[in-house]
Amino acid sequence: MGNLGFLTTLSFGPGGWGPMLLSGALMTVALSLSGFLLAGVIGGLFSWAKICGNRPVRYVADVYTTVIRGIPDLLIIYLLYFGGSQALTLLGKLFGDGQFVSFPGFLAGMLAVGIAAGAQQTEVFRGAFYAIAPGELEAAKAYGMSTPVRIRRIVVPLLLRHALPGMGNVWQLVLKAAALVSVTGLAELMNKAQTGAGSTGKPFDFYCAAALLYLIISAFSGWSLRRAEVHYSRGVKR
Repeated sequence: MGNLGFLTTLSFGPGGWGPMLLSGALMTVALSLSGFLLAGVIGGLFSWAKICGNRPVRYVADVYTTVIRGIPDLLIIYLLYFGGSQALTLLGKLFGDGQFVSFPGFLAGMLAVGIAAGAQQTEVFRGAFYAIAPGELEAAKAYGMSTPVRIRRIVVPLLLRHALPGMGNVWQLVLKAAALVSVTGLAELMNKAQTGAGSTGKPFDFYCAAALLYLIISAFSGWSLRRAEVHYSRGVKR
């Protein structure tokens, strides 16, 4: 009967909470992907700064990675969400609107997750670049490839080959950090699970369902990243 009640509660039929949890899972995927892409952009810029930048630029990149990796992700979310809300409220007062203006939860979550994961991605890209054999870059230069062609045909494929395992770890961190964005009221998976648990008085059922959905997302994304590793490792002896 317990199992039957669990399936009935989480079903897609009348009175079931399945559609709500599924919409929360889709929001979690959208938030995680957005944050992961932003982290990739940030990581690319700051890894370039650490590799090719002058001393002040490298110093800024070092400060960024040191500070962000030393701050909890939840604190970054709070700073962006409540700080952004305060800034928007003050801006509204300048235009005669005295009401509180809330910073969009999705935008705050995406920025917080992207900034937090960007520090990790910076080190992943930097390590992957230094793993490329210098002779391969020198051969491309000796062949007469221009810098854009060299980056597109040599550097990026080789860098991804070395970076993908680390990027997979960063993705798992992003997926877990996305659960913290529920504190902003964003209707992602944890928020939906908390709503269902509070409404039905069955927290164990909803949190088990949320854990199962997280595992499904993690398993599928892990399989996709392994396929990408195989693709970029073609012709390499394992």
